[in-house]
Amino acid sequence: MNQQIIKDLNVRYTTKKYDTTKRISAEDMQIIKEALRLSASSINSQPWKFIVVESEQGKQRLHDTFANKHQFNQLHAKEASHTILFAYDPKFTKEKFRKRVDAEVSSGHLPTEMYDNFMGAYAFADSNTDEHGYNGSWTKAQVYLALGNILHTLPRMGISSTPMEGVDADLIGELFKEELDGHICEVALAIGYPKAEEDYNYGLPKARLAMNDVITVV
Repeated sequence: MNQQIIKDLNVRYTTKKYDTTKRISAEDMQIIKEALRLSASSINSQPWKFIVVESEQGKQRLHDTFANKHQFNQLHAKEASHTILFAYDPKFTKEKFRKRVDAEVSSGHLPTEMYDNFMGAYAFADSNTDEHGYNGSWTKAQVYLALGNILHTLPRMGISSTPMEGVDADLIGELFKEELDGHICEVALAIGYPKAEEDYNYGLPKARLAMNDVITVV
């Protein structure tokens, strides 16, 4: 298929080795941050925080979170140009949702007279909230929408990435406590430029099931 979207998705792969001499420009990082901000979420809940690790001090902290497990991902902490921590709010309350509805109105997207009606959409979150106020299973699902969005944005920009569920949420929670502000990070994304000659995954053909195996048209 000679279509840019398909070309992007064929180029995208999980990078195994980064070129430490190449950094993503500040201009490109602004685009990436805006793409993250514009990510879709159920009822426009946006129950997330994205921590962008770019300084040497931040990279050392991230490197230290691999002290106990998932050391196979530890090299990316320092070698990748940047790493984004995708964190979800485990207790997304109706009052927090109200801030999102305020933004709906102030942006001009939602008429003021529809404010109360839109607040009713919190029922989607409420139905996934237990007696302790925990709705992390639902909010974590929203984080993966943002991850999918940025995984497509990056190849369009010529930037490679490594999605990592192999992270230590407990240590990240300790070492990035201030930045996370009560959010939980269980997935991260290293981004940068590959060192092709040392990356065994570089340039290989896609390995996906046939279309008829995964798509049914009724």
